[in-house]
Amino acid sequence: MPQPIPQREFALQVLSQLREAGYEALWAGGCVRDQLLGREPQDYDVATSARPEQVQDLFGKRRTLAIGAAFGVIAVLGRHKQPPIEVATFRSDGAYVDGRRPEEVVYTTAEEDAQRRDFTINGLFYNPIDEQVIDYVDGQTDLQKGVIRAIGNPRDRFSEDKLRMLRAVRFATTLKFQIEEQTFDAIRSMASEVKIVSAERIGAELRRMLTHPQRRLGIQLLQDSGLLLPLLPELADWPKQQPTAWQQLLTRLERLQSESLAAALATMLFELEQNKIVGQIGRRFRFTNNEIDRATWLVQALSCLEKADQMPWPQLQRLLVHQGAEELVALAAATWGDDHPCVQECRRRLALPAEELNPEPLLSGKDLIAHSITPSPQFGRLLEHIRDEQLLGNITTPQQALKQADHWLQDNKPQNES
Repeated sequence: MPQPIPQREFALQVLSQLREAGYEALWAGGCVRDQLLGREPQDYDVATSARPEQVQDLFGKRRTLAIGAAFGVIAVLGRHKQPPIEVATFRSDGAYVDGRRPEEVVYTTAEEDAQRRDFTINGLFYNPIDEQVIDYVDGQTDLQKGVIRAIGNPRDRFSEDKLRMLRAVRFATTLKFQIEEQTFDAIRSMASEVKIVSAERIGAELRRMLTHPQRRLGIQLLQDSGLLLPLLPELADWPKQQPTAWQQLLTRLERLQSESLAAALATMLFELEQNKIVGQIGRRFRFTNNEIDRATWLVQALSCLEKADQMPWPQLQRLLVHQGAEELVALAAATWGDDHPCVQECRRRLALPAEELNPEPLLSGKDLIAHSITPSPQFGRLLEHIRDEQLLGNITTPQQALKQADHWLQDNKPQNES
């Protein structure tokens, strides 16, 4: 099967086809920003003078999806599972009544389209054929200075879409930029209004922030901007009421070497000492059940790991063969430091060959039944005992394991059978 072409090439094909049909077409937004920063864009958006119905006529109904036709957005589908390219008609927006979307749009020019966008660094256009940047909002200057600046009046931009306040923090975090003063002042004065935004959209922004190496900066900016209180009230009073704990939290986030959302949540929240709070926060932002379960497990397991260098090997082994073991050790290193004895012991053990770190169990429940041992509530304890003896090296064969099982059953016979 032919492989999909690179996304940049696909985006260039879409743009070229629009221009050959007589429409103005430019790359827009994040792909232009990332390209100017020397980064590989993750996706490409095309802005055009063509109306949605004209885009569909040009590319055909089978190759297009009207994902946002009311707002002038059509997705052009690629071949062989190629990610689609979103094509948006140049527009200006009417009034926003829900803090997210305009009531109506008016199709217009590229210059007016730039004015409706959120930040100057996202208001740039690019003609890849002529290799020309089209900048109506002085976004190139802000890119060079490392500044996040709202286009026009910041309060107007944030009133249109409250999520833009959180996006400003996320861009400042992931790009390591400064938020321009008036833009930041507007966020501080409007921070409480972010709660109007859907949990899924907030969660998506927090995910991108917390899985980024600059996550410490992101959490600090949430606090400084006033967004921490409406989003994570459980932590909002820490900077004033528990300054030492707050600084430790920031230090842990800075030292965390993991891209896992679950690890970031556990790193940030484990000192709350209530596992249910981790689940509540995870569900609040619609994180996946697997991520919530993993974060909860990490919080529980970390308290067991502090004396890993003194723990019996079977007990430690059960933690290190868990699917979250690498995240757990990263959490421990962020909490206690790389040179902590428990971190070093865990890393030494994790480097063992797979057959030594996690050998196949010598016995199963079926083996016990075949050995004429009647199933009972003791089965689980018995198998756990056999596993411990195996990991300690006291038994190495199934035959030895069955003998050990017979001895254990004799020693643990109920008193009324004695």
